[in-house]
Amino acid sequence: MASSQLGGPARVLRAFVYSWRGLRAAFRHEAAFRQELALAVVLLPLALWLGQDGVERALLAASVLLILVVELLNSAVEAAIDRFGDGHHPLSARAKDIASAAVLVSFLLAALVWALILL
Repeated sequence: MASSQLGGPARVLRAFVYSWRGLRAAFRHEAAFRQELALAVVLLPLALWLGQDGVERALLAASVLLILVVELLNSAVEAAIDRFGDGHHPLSARAKDIASAAVLVSFLLAALVWALILL
């Protein structure tokens, strides 16, 4: 049976396997993801401890997790572009720069959320 014909629990399981493979690949091949994951390991327990209620805890934790999400997307963009070779192309450079800027914006958002809640 082709994967496109899978339904129900089999489809969900296969999607989970692909997602887990993606997380492992990011951890193995992306230094920035490993660094941001280390930051998340420190900040997520702090978010749960420092937040005064469920909403604050959720905002603090979500802002940290968003950094990981955006880094995964940034890494995917870079991998897709690098597949086509090492030659410089202005559109490839622009795509990589924009994806990198998205990571920066996610860090700024996290800093803003943490500052507004904790200060």
